[in-house]
Amino acid sequence: MSSKYIFVIALGATLIGCGGGAPEVNSTNCSGAGMQAVLPTFDKEAERQAFIDKCQSLAGK
Repeated sequence: MSSKYIFVIALGATLIGCGGGAPEVNSTNCSGAGMQAVLPTFDKEAERQAFIDKCQSLAGK
């Protein structure tokens, strides 16, 4: 029974560690709905603009 609790705690810690960082530039995040979800996560305008620029270059390929 205790090994199940250890597994749940380890899984939770792993999943929490996966969060954060800049959103990935891909077709999903660069779509209209993706942009609405991703852009508010940026703290700085320069990071937001860099993401938009990368999405535009992705669309140009």
